[in-house]
Amino acid sequence: MNCPRVLIAGTSSGSGKTTAVCAVLSVLKKRGLNVRSCKCGPDYIDPMFHRTVLGIRSVNLDPFFCDEGTLNRLLAENSGNDVTVIEGVMGYYDGTGAEGTDNSTYTVAKRTRTPVVLVVNAKGASSSVLAVIEGFMRFVPESMIKGVLFTRVSPMTYKYLKDLTEKRFGNSIVPVGYIPELPQDCVLPSRHLGLVTADEIDDISGILEKTADICEKTIDTDKIVSLAETASEPEYIAFETEKFPSVKIAVAYDDAFCFYYGETLDLLKKMGAKLAFFSPLKNEPLPSDADGLLLGGGYPELHAEKLESSAATKKSICDALSNGMPAIAECGGFQYLGKKLDGRQMCGFLPHGSFAAGRLVRFGYVTVTSKHRGLFGAGGTELRAHEFHYWDSTENGDSFTAVKPNGKSWDCAVYTDTLYAGYPHLYLYSNPAAAAEYYKKCLEYKEKRQ
Repeated sequence: MNCPRVLIAGTSSGSGKTTAVCAVLSVLKKRGLNVRSCKCGPDYIDPMFHRTVLGIRSVNLDPFFCDEGTLNRLLAENSGNDVTVIEGVMGYYDGTGAEGTDNSTYTVAKRTRTPVVLVVNAKGASSSVLAVIEGFMRFVPESMIKGVLFTRVSPMTYKYLKDLTEKRFGNSIVPVGYIPELPQDCVLPSRHLGLVTADEIDDISGILEKTADICEKTIDTDKIVSLAETASEPEYIAFETEKFPSVKIAVAYDDAFCFYYGETLDLLKKMGAKLAFFSPLKNEPLPSDADGLLLGGGYPELHAEKLESSAATKKSICDALSNGMPAIAECGGFQYLGKKLDGRQMCGFLPHGSFAAGRLVRFGYVTVTSKHRGLFGAGGTELRAHEFHYWDSTENGDSFTAVKPNGKSWDCAVYTDTLYAGYPHLYLYSNPAAAAEYYKKCLEYKEKRQ
């Protein structure tokens, strides 16, 4: 299938990629185009902003989680008829491995053969930004960079930079407009190394709409669409998931638990699952007919007092897990299953307490390998995962070995025939067979329950 697409990348974190992407998505949508979005890397938060603009979920494209064929399949299956906009992560070449570029935004662009628009902050500079552009273009033999979007510049400065860019680079780089210095009420707030989630920002739709109104006059979406149409058709092999009788999987979802990979949820739905969302913050118990549980990550530490008082939710979870309900609890979900979080009483199903570490703990990509049989099948089962948290726990489990791309390793996770609980966020799409094992355990629980 044809898949017009463009990847918007930054020179660094904080370069304004998410603002630029949301503005481009909004303006393209205003034009009546069928638009979809994707996000490079393991990020949960930026896709929430895409969803706020488009009303449909974004897709993660992560070269550590997926091989080249799977990346292209996910891209093709989740693309718009007119244009798909992919947001980069960190700086364009920032990644892992000996060269530092593995699993980077550049890796995604190269493997999916997607033309790239580089976002360049030109505040306080003029012709010097040409050196930045040229450096990014020449850093590797085939950079995939085909366009440039300047940020934090005035109309007059943009005209000057546009003329300089065209004079120096000719047709090899297309200036696609600029984003001016935005009003303070359009600046998206940050937390840790990323943005605050979209649902936490008052009137986020109004903020993004105001930004789009400004950028509609400054971004040349015709040129962006023209670049997108130069992308070749993605190459991949079709993938059919195993089909099972239906089960109902309860999914904790609110401001405390909102970090889920859409591809994992889609995989379970393709296998036959029906997802039932509930809110621990609203003290909602598990659905009485649930056959499995997903407790995702998020920011439970920001809501510890309210979670402490979620007696009905905590009791229903502990009762279900004690009866053998299969469950996956990641990061914040793992903290919630413990006795205490920042001194507040949590579920108490597991004995650990969680506390603020004051720094990033075990940050980055990992491959986790089970030491014994459990929820995902035989010992030796591998899954790709990611950790990003400023909190730690007194007992993190020792049933998996986690290994970073640089070889550093540690033990992690509590693991039984019916439970995975640990800090690594699992990407189940990286091992559909392991997801199927979890699903089969949900089926067994359903039969037992009935």
